[in-house]
Amino acid sequence: EVQLQASGGGLVQAGGSLRLSCTASDFRFDDYAIGWFRQAPGKEREGVAAISPRDGTTYYTDPVKGRATISSDNTRNTVYLQMNALTAEDTAVYYCVADYYLGPYGPGWDKRFLGDYWGRGTQVTVSS
Repeated sequence: EVQLQASGGGLVQAGGSLRLSCTASDFRFDDYAIGWFRQAPGKEREGVAAISPRDGTTYYTDPVKGRATISSDNTRNTVYLQMNALTAEDTAVYYCVADYYLGPYGPGWDKRFLGDYWGRGTQVTVSS
């Protein structure tokens, strides 16, 4: 059974940092791009960042550009999302998502990232 296990969420003060982890099991890690999406109360779900473990290509959405870094450890089937300079706008449930990777997504990656597998979310709360 495919599993995406997200961890690392919690309560952090504004201006602080955190690192989310997503560990995948029971599928070929290199065949998928792994992304992070988030959803805040009363808001639509939005993409945050994604990476192709196969070729290392990374993708970010504008709200987190310059503050987030996504990386992968292929030996551990794990993707990390480092986020810095957190604000209350970053408060959301963060989901780890796997999408079968057919090649670079290009602009608007988050609209093309369909998500074959979704993990349970991890709550991130930023206090101001």
